Amino acid sequence: MAEEMGTDMKMIDPTELSKAMTNIAERSQRVVSDFLARQAADPKFGSLDPLNIGNAFLEMTAKMMSDPAKMMEANLSLWQDYMTLWQNTARRLLGETTDPIAKPDNGDRRFKDEMWEENEIFDYIKQSYLLSARWVQGVVRNVEGLDDHTAKKVDFYTRQFVDAMAPSNFVMTNPEVLRATVESGGENLLKGLSNLLEDLERGKGNLAIKMTDYDAFKVGENIAVTPGKVVFQNSLMQLLQYTPTTEQVVEKPLLIVPPWINKFYILDLRPKNSFIKWAVDQGHTVFVISWVNPDTELAFKGFGDYMKEGPLAALDAIEKATGMKNVNAVGYCLGGTLLVSTLAYMAAKGDDRISSTTLLTTMTDFREPGELGVFIDEEQLSGLEDKMSLHGYLDGRDMATTFNMLRANDLIWSFVVNNYLLGKDPFPFDLLYWNSDSTRMPAAMHSFYLRKMYQENKLIQPGGIELDGVAIDLSLVKTPIYMLSTREDHIAPWLSTYPLTQLVSGPVKFVLSASGHIAGVVNPPAANKYCYWVNPKKPKNPETWLAAAKQEEGSWWTDWQKWVEKFAGKQVPARQPGTGKLKTIEDAPGAYVKVRAV
Repeated sequence: MAEEMGTDMKMIDPTELSKAMTNIAERSQRVVSDFLARQAADPKFGSLDPLNIGNAFLEMTAKMMSDPAKMMEANLSLWQDYMTLWQNTARRLLGETTDPIAKPDNGDRRFKDEMWEENEIFDYIKQSYLLSARWVQGVVRNVEGLDDHTAKKVDFYTRQFVDAMAPSNFVMTNPEVLRATVESGGENLLKGLSNLLEDLERGKGNLAIKMTDYDAFKVGENIAVTPGKVVFQNSLMQLLQYTPTTEQVVEKPLLIVPPWINKFYILDLRPKNSFIKWAVDQGHTVFVISWVNPDTELAFKGFGDYMKEGPLAALDAIEKATGMKNVNAVGYCLGGTLLVSTLAYMAAKGDDRISSTTLLTTMTDFREPGELGVFIDEEQLSGLEDKMSLHGYLDGRDMATTFNMLRANDLIWSFVVNNYLLGKDPFPFDLLYWNSDSTRMPAAMHSFYLRKMYQENKLIQPGGIELDGVAIDLSLVKTPIYMLSTREDHIAPWLSTYPLTQLVSGPVKFVLSASGHIAGVVNPPAANKYCYWVNPKKPKNPETWLAAAKQEEGSWWTDWQKWVEKFAGKQVPARQPGTGKLKTIEDAPGAYVKVRAV
């Protein structure tokens, strides 16, 4: 097997490995000492349990111990599985072939190295972990008597623990890392330690994992490069108008309202996957809101301020720039939540300037917010508000950590292995550069959003919230809506976005794209990568909708273009930024988007 595999872990020389580890310890001691000396001047203190995990697990443990028979049954089952695994491993060591008792899920890349299957010892370690992980998660999920929120919190953090304890995350139980350690004489671990300390220094004591080569990208130079101008700005946003690529354009401009949890250029990463460029090429006069990265001075800005200084201000500016009063609007994620709230506000005011609305992965009913809901309870919200009160905003790194935890194996542990254990530099990847370009949240806005929407679910209640003194009632919205959700969305689960189809009064076309929150949206037709489902009817139950839906191949972008053309108006000469009543301020993508949180 050694000849077939090249480097078989059975052939590792323990003396050589010991020398490598000793070398690492001696050479890294100075690095650690220097780091600790630098960090000593800036200590960080905080709550021992800011996420209120302890109480949830104490409650779970009490419920579990109240049913010892069920625990005994689970333990017996695990013991039987281990007995089978031990027997299978012994048979393999004697040269027999056996079927695995536990296999990784499809797409689990932690065990992609061939040694996890070919080597009996590593196969045993892998299967032992999978058996234990599934036992732990199964026991936790089967505890009876917990309220729904506590059960979800315990399940979520149990998975975080299980993922962290994977053998792939440790030097001595990862065959790929062991092989690299021997081949490099331990240089991989020394480089990994330097990478770790660099990430700690960049995070000022918090671990800010480097996910890509930050020097490989620069906003406005090789990402977010669609030509255009900033034509308006206020304290919360810059309004970008893009340069036309067609001689004629449709009459009504297109206004895009992105989320301010992240930056708008997810829709303009590169020319080949830029929704913004594609929309320009279809003959739209495209305007995009680029939100400010707020600091302490904007702590008082609320959700209503984002409405007034965001889409409402943009509508006024677009009319000055183009002479057109009416627009078609697109809202993405939180930007969509703001946009549909704005539609209800405008309906109450008798304002019909938005002719059609497109909502991309947009939550309005927060009864089932997915795994983000585990972060929403009174203890956590109070702690978060105390934290925001120190500076007037939520640090972008806190938001990034929350979202990364939803896909910890992909967005945390894979980089721990690559950067710290293998000692490699992360691959240049524009999407991960965008993902790391975090934004802050003003304290007033974020508290309102989390409490009134996530915790209290007031947006779907008529008059449940007020914006600028106006009671918001989504049932007043009669504007035609194109709703795009994604089937594997961890941020805005499609089963939770769908209920809006039953809340508004106007026509709604609901479309479901394959893949997730980003890939399902940023899916250019040329890529021909993901399909989508359509169904002209809108039954109350989303599963009923999907059962009768028709699968269409290709990108939803072309389907949307056919839909929005009905509201676009006649053809008019292309509009150049700055030729109307608004003069240009600077080139796109503007200054606001270039402000980094860290």
